[in-house]
Amino acid sequence: MLVVFALVAVTMLLFVTEVAPPDVTAIGVIVALVVLEPWTQVDLQTGLSGFSSAATITILSMYALSEGVRRTGAIRLLGSAISRFTNGNENRLLGAVVGLTGPIAGIVNNTPVVAVFIPMVSDLADQAQVSPSKLLIPLSYASMLGGTLTLIGTATNLVASEAYAATTGNPPFSMFVFTPLGALVFVVGSVYLLVVAPRLLPERIEPGNRTANYGVEPFLARVLVTSRSPLVGAPVKEVADDTHRDLNANILDVLRGGEHFIATDSDREVAARDILTVRGDPATIRQFCDLADLRFLPRASVTDAELDNPERVALVELVVPRESGLVGDTIGGARLRERYDATVLAVRRRGGDLVREHFQDIELSVGDSLLLQTTEETAQYLRDSGDFVVTSEVSERVMEQNGSLSPTTGRAFGIVAAVIALAALGIVPIAIAALGGVAAMVSTGCLSTSDAYDAVSWNVIFLLAGVIPLGRALQLTGGVGLIADALGVVTPLLPAIAVIGAFYLLTGLLANVITPVASVVLILPVAIDTALRLGADPFGFAIAVTFGGSTAFMTPIGYQTNLMVYGPGGYRFTDYLRVGAPLQLLLTVVTSVGITLLWGI
Repeated sequence: MLVVFALVAVTMLLFVTEVAPPDVTAIGVIVALVVLEPWTQVDLQTGLSGFSSAATITILSMYALSEGVRRTGAIRLLGSAISRFTNGNENRLLGAVVGLTGPIAGIVNNTPVVAVFIPMVSDLADQAQVSPSKLLIPLSYASMLGGTLTLIGTATNLVASEAYAATTGNPPFSMFVFTPLGALVFVVGSVYLLVVAPRLLPERIEPGNRTANYGVEPFLARVLVTSRSPLVGAPVKEVADDTHRDLNANILDVLRGGEHFIATDSDREVAARDILTVRGDPATIRQFCDLADLRFLPRASVTDAELDNPERVALVELVVPRESGLVGDTIGGARLRERYDATVLAVRRRGGDLVREHFQDIELSVGDSLLLQTTEETAQYLRDSGDFVVTSEVSERVMEQNGSLSPTTGRAFGIVAAVIALAALGIVPIAIAALGGVAAMVSTGCLSTSDAYDAVSWNVIFLLAGVIPLGRALQLTGGVGLIADALGVVTPLLPAIAVIGAFYLLTGLLANVITPVASVVLILPVAIDTALRLGADPFGFAIAVTFGGSTAFMTPIGYQTNLMVYGPGGYRFTDYLRVGAPLQLLLTVVTSVGITLLWGI
């Protein structure tokens, strides 16, 4: 038992510090549990049970189903409708974001929903001259609240359902068992996001000016090519490559008459009277002018409008997600310039620090935001890449180019509806219904096989595979009973509703520093054991833990969607605490009372 407790402590420490990625930590947990079988009582079959878990299979399938829906363009098409409805009004815009995100996240995995909504909301905020900081945390929180509406809303719900069934011997949760309480939580949470949150959220980002928000303007300049410059007649791309290599400066684009073209993607030659846009520290730019006989143009400012043009280039903001294959690589090693014809203008680290020069040795971390200039074609490719989440394009082309439905729209929505109906009616288990849905998506052309595999967040799958047997080890060795015995000293002195509230709050606090899935796996068996010792219905306690795991509002690291909006919103760690802590306390009361009224204790 002590060995298992030690493994739990080490695992939680690694989750919090992120010395190793959470999925790598989870794999290490599997190895340790099986190797230490005499003390953990976890044999090979139990150690690998997380991979065969119905929850893991269902979550894997839901990622693919969500991708099929995303590719229809239906969610992004809402951007045009929201724009018409809000007409630049901040309150309407916030209401539309919260009101749409929640219900959609109830049936489509909330992570891809937020990934699609971030650029849309950022662009709408720019149009309405509203700081994106006022909208992006509410977007993330609304998706989390919406995830409580159905069993398939979040991975946490599915894991809790299986853990409840395994611990009590009762059937797993049904598709809509959460819906009455989820609707109450969503309504109360939405009122908070619409009324209270706007007063607590600061304006960290200036609307419509990415170069200013990243502090790039002092590092951008326009220079004129004189007739005696040695650059005249040289290929533009070659000059750009030499400047990047020798001076650590970048030639972004060339203005010739009224025509612009991007330097890294051009086969033209430099001509006299060309105007070059250069990125670098001011001293380096002056040095470049002296070496190449160029004239510095001090009054030619470089803004978003100059860097983003429908006919040539796109100014794009990206976030590095957890599943990115580039995490741990340096920007130089990732070869963004060579692979994407992209020039990095600035990097906002997850801690909030801005870097605007000497990018090559910067190691990419989860949650880092990058501002870069690239070609329009590459911007389209980046949107479909798993290495980055495109969180904003300065131009309005995001909605224009994705403003029509795919021919597969009807099929994709029909398949998801069939999966939900089959599971809700109990005709087949949800894992089988979801797997069948993926097969139908691929066979009907809604998804290719590679798209289905790419859509899965494999780090989440491996995380599940590791923490599920860890929870099982706590039960097998008597650790759950020992914790319940310790709690048994205090819990009889409290009313059952207070104990339910305490488990909800404890799970939520843990979810903020480790992961929601891990917190539910560890706490749910203890909550059920405690309920049985009190003579209470374990169902209500299990629901409290499940909802607590879905409300990690207080940090950017506890929940994936919080991390996704961290960079684009320019947030600080304390912003989540300021807005999320009151909401978490409010929902502690609402959830506890709701469980008591709906199901009794």
